[in-house]
Amino acid sequence: MSEYSVDLAFPNLTFTQPVGIVVPGDGSNRLFAIEQAGVIRVFENSQAVAASSSFLDIRNRVLFGGEQGLLGLAFHPNYAENGYFFVNYVADNPRRTVISRYSVSPDNLNEALSESEFVLLEVNQPFANHNGGQTAFGADGYLYVGLGDGGSGGDPFGNGQNRATLLGKILRINVDSPSQGRNFSIPPDNPYTGNTLGYREEIYAHGFRNPWRFSFDSPTGRLWAADVGQSQREEIDVVEKGKNYGWNIMEGSLTYSGGSQAGLELPVWEYGRDEGISVIGGYVYRGSTMAGLYSKYVYGDYGSGKVWALQYSEGVMPVNTLLVDTDLNISSFGVDEQNELYLCALDGKIYVLADNTTPTPTPTPTITPTSAPTPTPTPTPTASPISTPTPTQSPTPTPPEPTTTSAGFLPPEALYNLAIIGVVTIIIAIAIVAFKRQKK
Repeated sequence: MSEYSVDLAFPNLTFTQPVGIVVPGDGSNRLFAIEQAGVIRVFENSQAVAASSSFLDIRNRVLFGGEQGLLGLAFHPNYAENGYFFVNYVADNPRRTVISRYSVSPDNLNEALSESEFVLLEVNQPFANHNGGQTAFGADGYLYVGLGDGGSGGDPFGNGQNRATLLGKILRINVDSPSQGRNFSIPPDNPYTGNTLGYREEIYAHGFRNPWRFSFDSPTGRLWAADVGQSQREEIDVVEKGKNYGWNIMEGSLTYSGGSQAGLELPVWEYGRDEGISVIGGYVYRGSTMAGLYSKYVYGDYGSGKVWALQYSEGVMPVNTLLVDTDLNISSFGVDEQNELYLCALDGKIYVLADNTTPTPTPTPTITPTSAPTPTPTPTPTASPISTPTPTQSPTPTPPEPTTTSAGFLPPEALYNLAIIGVVTIIIAIAIVAFKRQKK
């Protein structure tokens, strides 16, 4: 049995094409599920919850199909006070990414005002794929938005390396103070604020192919992003302001096209097509139920269904460990108010990552003159198929306490041991007698 498993979190709930799980951060113990066609559903974070309800339905505005649809949701850091939340979706005529703000109903906290849309930003999309979609607030209070390179294959327009476009980037904007004719403002410390080279000031980092999911780790301040590869490598990046993550000069650590590789940031981890086809970014685990995963980055793959944990510290070789190999098409990860990890899959279900190991009390060994305990063999560790994790020391076997039957008799294995001891004792006695006669 694997040490970890993915178990149904809410057996009574089924969603249509779920692509996100988001916590509002208002202390209400609710979760929100994003359905790609354009619906956000809300429900109580309880295994026994019987149903979810529609929080927002904008299917009439969303272009749905393939990688297109309603792709991101973020609640304002002061959501409990202002009721603002932000969505990332693809619209038509022209095909474009839309970043909008909506408001919750003051009369019903489980229902949004569908006509309250306030559009912050629109970005034209040349193709139907590589839309990115992640939308999240950082600890700095700014909104971060992930955009893919615009699609097709191989980044035909070179958007990833072109800082005059927003495609192939992670953006950072201030949604609380419109300025200069925009419905948002540029943070003063963005890398290209006030530049005269024509670079877009919204850019926080560039050189991405399709950063489908990213997340923040509050204790360290790190921004973790998973960038879906072209045909060879899936990569995990720790994203820093103003840096270039390589696409399409490089795919992961491999050369993809021409161009200088000087100054490009390599991924902190990557894997090939033998392990999966589309990386799904997750979270650094900060919950309390799985101590062995604490501070590790947990992520997965849409195609293979595998879930891994990456142990990472600057200057130290990362250690990647396979946690569980599922048959799910994983579409996204999420956390609840207790920072426990969930994932959703295209079978319509939400799962929780669980630790299957149960601590067993160490029994006090009883000294028995009739038999010697047989040590339990130590299992040979099985290496992860994609990396060699740091081996953990095998526990010293604890001698089992002899058991008795209900009638107070020793079980058959103990009787067998007694018989062996008796035979050995007789043989030794005979040998001693023979030895003494020989001496005479």
